[in-house]
Amino acid sequence: MFKPLVVAAALSALAASATAADGIKIGMMTTLSGPGASLGIDIRDGFNLALKRLDKKLGGLPAEVLIADDAQNPETGKQIAERFLKKDKVDIGTGVVFSNIMLAVGPAFFNAQTFYVSANAGPSQYAGAQCNPYFFNVAWQNDNLHEAMGKYMQDKGIKRAVLLAPNYPGGKDALAGVKHYYKGTVADEIMTKLGQLDYAAEIAQIRAANADAVYVFLPGAMGVNFIKQYAQSGLLKKTPLYAPGFSADEDVVKAVGPAMEGIYNTSHWYREMDNPTNKQFVTDFQKEYGRMPTLYASQGYDAALLIDAAVKQTGGKLGDKAALRHALETVKAPTTRGEYRFGPNHYPEQAYYLREVVKNADGSVSNKYIGKVADKLVDTYVAECKMK
Repeated sequence: MFKPLVVAAALSALAASATAADGIKIGMMTTLSGPGASLGIDIRDGFNLALKRLDKKLGGLPAEVLIADDAQNPETGKQIAERFLKKDKVDIGTGVVFSNIMLAVGPAFFNAQTFYVSANAGPSQYAGAQCNPYFFNVAWQNDNLHEAMGKYMQDKGIKRAVLLAPNYPGGKDALAGVKHYYKGTVADEIMTKLGQLDYAAEIAQIRAANADAVYVFLPGAMGVNFIKQYAQSGLLKKTPLYAPGFSADEDVVKAVGPAMEGIYNTSHWYREMDNPTNKQFVTDFQKEYGRMPTLYASQGYDAALLIDAAVKQTGGKLGDKAALRHALETVKAPTTRGEYRFGPNHYPEQAYYLREVVKNADGSVSNKYIGKVADKLVDTYVAECKMK
């Protein structure tokens, strides 16, 4: 754990000699291969789209973005972090999708006193006792989208539910999040292998549980395969699926097709959000990449906008760590999701919404905004954070 007095002294020393930088170097480590590749690709593309809109500058400084594939492997992530920090001398890190990788690489960034702006991974550890002044999450804390759906399932009166997620830190946070608000009977709790693509055994287990609903968190190809197999089993019509936005976003909807119709999911962002930043983002993303944006893409975009606004507020003085931290904590950056603010653990306090996958006039399916589930949701772990 960091020592507040040591950090404060280091920040003060750096501030004394800080001058405007000639440029800014971003280290983007994300998942670009394997079952989670679509998630990392969307984060990368969202970030790069924002950078294009900003004329390849962040905070007025010419920006260089170094992109590396962690291949969904913590050891690979550690090697990339080492290179980013010691050889490439990046100014800010971003991009990690999976929390097990974030937990593996975070200490290297923190020990190097290099800010990390997470565009996705939000492990409970960094929200609570292991919170750090150099870590900011522009997306959410891992539990949050699951908490929102747990609240919706509770309000809907679902009596018995099966909960299913991969066995890694993000999956454990997911099921904990659901249970913070859902107080019905958990008929079964199933943890699968991370990256698993065949769910025949789990579907048989769900059938035997005879529940009213299934809550599933399986991002990327995991979710695509599960939902396809679940629909083919005939269970989807009997036992409906509820999910966080990760498992029912546009990448999954496009891959699965009409079988997704009727699935409810929760998100902090939806495509129809009526604000200028989001409207431009959705239009530009579809034009640039020829596909609909996902919440992952919106998070990559928002991460770039936050870095831009914070660096601009410091006058480009990247060496003034205290000023950059203050700017990241307080600057009102434009976002695709509308207004949010950071809590004392550097995780966002924001609203969460319900979406439903619906059939469009042309026969395709996509997400549609239904309503707000929670307003200014604060994560469960913030009281454990003693950051100074």
